Amino acid sequence: MRRLLRAAVNSWKGLLAAARSEAAFRQELALLVLSVPLALLITSDPWKRVSLIAVVLAVLVVELLNTAIEKLADHLTTGTSPGIGRIKDMGSAAALLALVIAGLVWLTAAAERFLQ
Repeated sequence: MRRLLRAAVNSWKGLLAAARSEAAFRQELALLVLSVPLALLITSDPWKRVSLIAVVLAVLVVELLNTAIEKLADHLTTGTSPGIGRIKDMGSAAALLALVIAGLVWLTAAAERFLQ
């Protein structure tokens, strides 16, 4: 039980650190706050609601991993490195793709709800 509590505290610290230091993460948190009531409006199907919220949570997960990669890279070297730059770009691309996936899911659900 103690290990579980420590893991939860460390996770909370990580979320706070990301929220304090990353504007993109804060914006995506705001998106999550908006997505919950919007999911209730868009569909009455519980699985669709869960899916709409889950894709936003997935965006947050990818953003956290991208942020961790960037922070680690910055810790390893303060200078310019083409290899580190490519690694950071790949993390950024992953975050972009997660946003695209979330957008497609939300657009599909909205179109199904409002265009029929």
